[in-house]
Amino acid sequence: MTQLEAARKGLVTEAMAYVAQSEGLEPEFVRQQVAVGRVVIPANPNHRTLTHFTAIGEGMRVKVNANLGTSYDFADPEQEVQKVRAAIEAGADTVMDLSTGGDLERIREMTLEASTVPLGTVPIYEAEFQAARRKSVFDMTPDELLEVIERHGRSGVDYITIHAGVTQESLRRYRNSSRVTGIVSRGGGLLAAWMLRNEQENPLWERFDDVLEIARSYDMTLSLGDGLRPGSLADSTDRAQIQELLLIGELVERARRAGVQAMVEGPGHIPLNEIRTNVQLQKKLTDHAPFYILGMLPIDTGAGFDHIAGAIGGAVAGWHGADMLCYLTPAEHLALPTALHVREGVIAFKLAAHVADVARGHPAALLRNRQMSQARYALDWERQFELCLFPEEARRLYETRATRTKACSMCGPFCPMNLVEAVLRGRARVSDLEPA
Repeated sequence: MTQLEAARKGLVTEAMAYVAQSEGLEPEFVRQQVAVGRVVIPANPNHRTLTHFTAIGEGMRVKVNANLGTSYDFADPEQEVQKVRAAIEAGADTVMDLSTGGDLERIREMTLEASTVPLGTVPIYEAEFQAARRKSVFDMTPDELLEVIERHGRSGVDYITIHAGVTQESLRRYRNSSRVTGIVSRGGGLLAAWMLRNEQENPLWERFDDVLEIARSYDMTLSLGDGLRPGSLADSTDRAQIQELLLIGELVERARRAGVQAMVEGPGHIPLNEIRTNVQLQKKLTDHAPFYILGMLPIDTGAGFDHIAGAIGGAVAGWHGADMLCYLTPAEHLALPTALHVREGVIAFKLAAHVADVARGHPAALLRNRQMSQARYALDWERQFELCLFPEEARRLYETRATRTKACSMCGPFCPMNLVEAVLRGRARVSDLEPA
C-alpha cells in the first residue's frame, strides 16, 4: 500500500507521523495533505537506510534537493558516496543520483546505501546508456526502459524523474518555436532525439499505465520532469514549456487515480519578474501538485556563482509556493561538481529555503528567527550557535575574534545593543561590556 493509498484510508503511517513531528504539525493534517496529493512522502520500503522521511508540498517547510552523479569522463563511485555524505551533512532533504558513466547499477546501490534521506534517479539515463554500449542510444526499446524503471524500484529508489510530457505533440510546439538554447534537459533531450529519429511516440507517455503499475508496487514517487524547460531567459514561459505542463497536469490526475504519489518538476532559467507566474501556472494546471523547481536561475551570466544566483531565484519561487528547490553548485554549466561544490550549493539553497519559509509565515521559521534575535541581543553566543542554520561555520568565525569583550570583534566595547542598554540602566561605562 502506498503512502497515498494509506492516507485515503485514514491511516497515519510511520512516515506521516515522523513528518508531523519534524514539521511541528498535527499528524492528521499531514495525512489529509497526502490524501489529496498536495504533499508527497517519497519512501520506498526497499530503501533500507532511509531514516529521515521528507514531506514535499503545501503546508510543509521548503525542501532542498542535491543532484549528484558521475559523468562520461569521471566515474568514481567513492567520490559519489562522499558527495552524498557532504550533501546530507549540509542539510539536503533529498539527493538524486544522475550518473551517466561507469557501472551505473553499482553506483546506484552505493549511493542508496549511503543515503539516509530519500534518493531519486532518472531511469532514462541508464536505459540509454545500456543501448549506447550495445549499439546506439537510438537502439533503446520501450521494454528496456520499463525494465530499468522496475530495477530502480526493486533496488530501493524513492522517486524517479520521468519526462513523460515530451510527446510528439509538445515537440511540434518546440520545433515551431524560435528558442535560443533548444532543449537543455538531458533526459528530455535523449527522449526527444530518440522519438524524432525513430518516428515514435514517447514510450513513457504511451505506456504510462505500465509505469504507474511499477511505481505503485514499490511506492516510488513520480517526479514528472520538465524535458522542455527553458535553458535561457530568452526561452522562458514559451509555448513548448506550457504545452508540456498541460500534459503533465493530466499525468498527475492519472497517477493520483492509480494511488501513486506524484510531484512536478519546473524550470529552469526564469527572470525574476516571471517566477510568480510560473509557480501559479504550475499549481493551477496540476491541481496543486508539489512543485519541485530547478533553481530557479534568474540570470544566464552567473557562471561560477550560479549557486548564489539560483538561491535568489529559489527564495522568490519558494515564497510564491514552490515546495522543493533543486540546488545549483558553483560548477553548474562548467564542470562536474566536487564534494566541496556540493556542500556550497546545499548551504546556499538551505538559506534560500529558510528565507522562503519566513516569507510564507511558517510558524517554526518565524519563532526560530525571533529567538535568534533575542539571543543576539543578549550576547548569548551558545544559544546563537544552537539556532543558526550552520552552527559550525558560525562558531569557527566567532572564535577568530580578537577582543576582550563579550561582543564580536566588529564593534567590541562599542556594541550598540549593549551600550544603549547600559546607559538606560545607569551603567554607561565601557567596562560593563567586558567579561566578568
